[in-house]
Amino acid sequence: MILLVPDAGMTADLKPASSAAFDKYVAVAERRMDAEVARSETFLWADTLPPTRRNDVTEKLRRGEVVTDRLRVSEKIDVPDGLIHHWIGTIFIPGVRVRDAVALLQNYDRHASIYSPNVVQSKTLEHTVVQAQTREQAGDRFRVFLRFYMKKVIGATLNTEHEARFVNAAPDRVYSMIHSTRVAEVEDAGTPRERELPPGKGHGFMWRLNTYWRFFERDGGTYIQCESITLSRDVPFGLGWIIKPFVTEIPMESLTFTLQRTRAALK
Repeated sequence: MILLVPDAGMTADLKPASSAAFDKYVAVAERRMDAEVARSETFLWADTLPPTRRNDVTEKLRRGEVVTDRLRVSEKIDVPDGLIHHWIGTIFIPGVRVRDAVALLQNYDRHASIYSPNVVQSKTLEHTVVQAQTREQAGDRFRVFLRFYMKKVIGATLNTEHEARFVNAAPDRVYSMIHSTRVAEVEDAGTPRERELPPGKGHGFMWRLNTYWRFFERDGGTYIQCESITLSRDVPFGLGWIIKPFVTEIPMESLTFTLQRTRAALK
């Protein structure tokens, strides 16, 4: 049936208006994040929840579950020809130090083995240690390459580059902001016909990806939280059975997979 679908209906190029809407959404979300990481009481998403919900989430984390939730910013932001997927997930790993959790995430050269098969290739392109007079400014900066493979009804391979900033907020907590700077779809990946498309061209399964990590050592272990904001194409009429599962389910499933693999690598 997929062979009968016109390719013109499958392709979707990134429009300037979609990119601008994503940037606006991210700016609103990051203002909220900046306020949260400034205080230990709001450093973790779970700590901002009402008491009953917070206790329920904490119990699930202590049982070893991955707790995820869909988020939205306070402002209504229309995204022409696109969709924004905003998710948050948390795990708790007893007996793990915050420095070990951060070191694992910063070891980008190993991500292809830690997060296989979702990450096919990974490489640190640049690493800078930021020395500052205040702890809030000190940390590490990275520029990295990641090749993603995603499959849901259909598969897609993406070459991506990211800029990551890790901030040592206090001896017991670290946070990071990771922004994609280049996302390019790869046709016929792994074959002699492999070809990288220009960024913004192709099927539009993922145009942008930002992730925000927080690491908080307490209660005899480390809480690891990841918040992701992704921009994809919208779901075209008549092709929802192919496109919708990919663009609507992959962001949450990828977040859960990433946290599960992070836990497995640290145990």
